[in-house]
Amino acid sequence: MSSDTPHDPAQDPVTDAQPGVLDGEVVSNPSQAPATPPPPGYTPPIPDPNYTNSGVPTFDFVRDKIENRISTAIGSEELAHAGPEGQQVDEMMRKRDEAARKKLEEIRKSMGK
Repeated sequence: MSSDTPHDPAQDPVTDAQPGVLDGEVVSNPSQAPATPPPPGYTPPIPDPNYTNSGVPTFDFVRDKIENRISTAIGSEELAHAGPEGQQVDEMMRKRDEAARKKLEEIRKSMGK
């Protein structure tokens, strides 16, 4: 074949790269072909223990993730209330709640309850 002649893939010999063909022998299922050995130094990937083989997260993984989010939220709330701004907000909320209780008692008394 010369360099100025276009390449015709139909004239290529049958190779292992073609599906259904193995060493010139047609096989019914290409996945039944013998596996080629891994290259030297290859280590197979370690499966993630938090997921099943089909890619679904395990119950333990999901539970741990939820518990971690809850812990983070509780910790953030505690830190927010520990600072001076958080204490001021807490004091304002206590005053507002007390005023609301007094107003509710006043309304109940005026209605005769």
